[in-house]
Amino acid sequence: MRIIVAGGDGFCGWPTALYLSKQGHDVSIVDNLARREIDEELHSNSVTPIATLEERVAKWKELTGKEIRTFIGDLNHYDFLREVFRQTEPEAFVHFAEQRSAPYSMIDRQHAAYTQTNNVIGNLNVLYAIKEFAPECHLIKLGTMGEYGTPNIDIEEGYIEIEHNGRKDTLPYPKQPGSFYHLSKVHDSHNIMFACKIWGIRATDLNQGIVYGLHTQETQMDPVLVNRVDYDGVFGTALNRFVNQAAIGHDITVYGSGGQTRAFLNIEDTVRCVEIAAENPADRGEFRVFNQFTEWFSVNELAERVQKIAKEEGFTTEVKKIENPRIENEDHYYNAKNTKLRDLGLEPHLLTDDVIRDILKISVENKDRIIEENVLPSITWK
Repeated sequence: MRIIVAGGDGFCGWPTALYLSKQGHDVSIVDNLARREIDEELHSNSVTPIATLEERVAKWKELTGKEIRTFIGDLNHYDFLREVFRQTEPEAFVHFAEQRSAPYSMIDRQHAAYTQTNNVIGNLNVLYAIKEFAPECHLIKLGTMGEYGTPNIDIEEGYIEIEHNGRKDTLPYPKQPGSFYHLSKVHDSHNIMFACKIWGIRATDLNQGIVYGLHTQETQMDPVLVNRVDYDGVFGTALNRFVNQAAIGHDITVYGSGGQTRAFLNIEDTVRCVEIAAENPADRGEFRVFNQFTEWFSVNELAERVQKIAKEEGFTTEVKKIENPRIENEDHYYNAKNTKLRDLGLEPHLLTDDVIRDILKISVENKDRIIEENVLPSITWK
């Protein structure tokens, strides 16, 4: 299958591109390298040293004989995107190419506007490119469980049956996003649903939980192929922040009460979920939603597990509650459905102690790269 992986230089996109290439697909990466530029802007970095995209794909070809083509450019530039479609004639378009940090989107007006423009307009351009140049192409779009927020009812997979004044209908599940980033994902969902309805596009929205882990079989083949690890208060997830705080002897800092509960999945499951979606495409005109996660944890649970593993490895660290920089419910009901991907064959990799230990090992090996002041929040919602 001819597959474009947009955002293929990123944390989720890079291992996905390698995995799909290994499975025999004809893979092309589209990326504007903005995530690397944001590292410079934030004076931050990946804990793991990251090779250039050119070096990465060259090493992959050297090791496997498989070529991954690269197109460096921006989805917001339609002339560029049109040429990519003409050259590749994609059968599937895996869309990871969006600004993915909630804190980054909340820095100020400029960053909120950039996030909305980059994400919403870029996605709209992809929809038009599919319509004009590859109408049978299946859009596999990375959404987020954060679109739903934390409602006081069960979270369904994309749709909910409602009875109102004696009548019933199946409607899109209500969205309660918590940042301008999450709002951009909601706008994407609405635009994709509309495009499916009027143009007959086929699309799968993968509402992904928080991704943890580092390695896939492919990224472990050579140090040049290693994936990035974000640890700062802007792009680092809670688990990554906690592990890297433990690695440098810093307190594990929990925002607010720590009762915030979120959905999670292993990076190995991310790549498999994309493959499942590609091999089982949506029907023409169908906007399909999969909740892409395998388990959920509270922030307190994550902090306690990291502290336990760190202690076993000889690192003493304390769990400390700090003022929450976000505006969010800190104690809430959470029960989300995630059966569709399992029904199609997903066999989950769960968050074991060994997974946490592996991330800690990488952090310790590269702790001279960890900038200590970056492990605390620097952006507030207020």
